[in-house]
Amino acid sequence: MINKVFTSFDEAVADIPDGASIAIECWGYPATPQNLIAALKRKGTKKLTVITHTFIPMVWPEEDAVLPSLLLPQMKKLITSIAGIMNLGAGDFLQEYIEKGLEVEIVGHGTLASRLYAGAAGLGGIYDPIGIGTLLEEGKEKRVIKGKEYLLQESIKPDYAFVAAHKADKLGNLVFKGGYRGDQPVMAMAAKTTIVEADKIVEVGEIDPEHVVTPGAFVDRIIEIPEDGYGTPEKGAKLISLLTQISSVRDLLFGKVE
Repeated sequence: MINKVFTSFDEAVADIPDGASIAIECWGYPATPQNLIAALKRKGTKKLTVITHTFIPMVWPEEDAVLPSLLLPQMKKLITSIAGIMNLGAGDFLQEYIEKGLEVEIVGHGTLASRLYAGAAGLGGIYDPIGIGTLLEEGKEKRVIKGKEYLLQESIKPDYAFVAAHKADKLGNLVFKGGYRGDQPVMAMAAKTTIVEADKIVEVGEIDPEHVVTPGAFVDRIIEIPEDGYGTPEKGAKLISLLTQISSVRDLLFGKVE
C-alpha cells in the first residue's frame, strides 16, 4: 500500500514549485485548509495562481486563523467569485498587488464550479450563458447554440488542490462534514495532486464505503490536524465567539443592524 500519510504540513508542500496553480476551498472560515496555506506561506513559493470561491482579507489574528489571502504577496493570479468584503472596501485590499502585476479573474460561483468539473472530467471547457453582454465576455469565444449566445469558459485543472476533510483513512478515502464539503470533492478530482488536512486519520476499513465522498484514488497526501493546529473545534469556537460577541467586528463584516 502506498503511504499517503505525511507527518508535517511543511513536508507535504515541500515540492510545490514556483508558478504552481492551487485550488483552495474558502467560504470565510469554513472548509478552509488553513494549515496547508500556512505551510505554503512559510515555504515562500512564488508566482502562484490561486483558485477559490471567496477571497477576503485576513480579518482575524493570524494565530487564530488564516485564509488564502495570506498568500497574496506570493501570487501572480487570482481566480475567484468574491474578492473582498463590502464593508471593508470590497476588493480595495487587492489594489496594491494589482498595481504590481497581480491578475484577477472574476467568475461566478456556478461557472467556477462547472469549470473545475470540466477539468475533472477531462473536458476542454463549457459553453455558459453567464456574462453575455458584460465585461466578462471580453476575450472569450462566443457561440450561438439553438438561437442562444454562450461564452466558452475553459476548464480548470489545477496543479494542486488543498482540501480540508473531516475524516480520512490511510488510503485517502475522505468524509466531509456538513457544508464543509462545498466544491472540495471536484477540486480533488480536477487537480493533478491533492493534499488533504483531516480532523482525523483512521485505519482502512473504519470508514463505511457508503459514507465516502472523495475516493482515495483522487488523494495523494494526508496530514492529521494536530491539537494546536488551525481549524480545530476550539479555534473555530473562538472565531465564532469573536463574530457574535464583539459588535464592532460583526458590524464591520456584515453591516450594522438597527
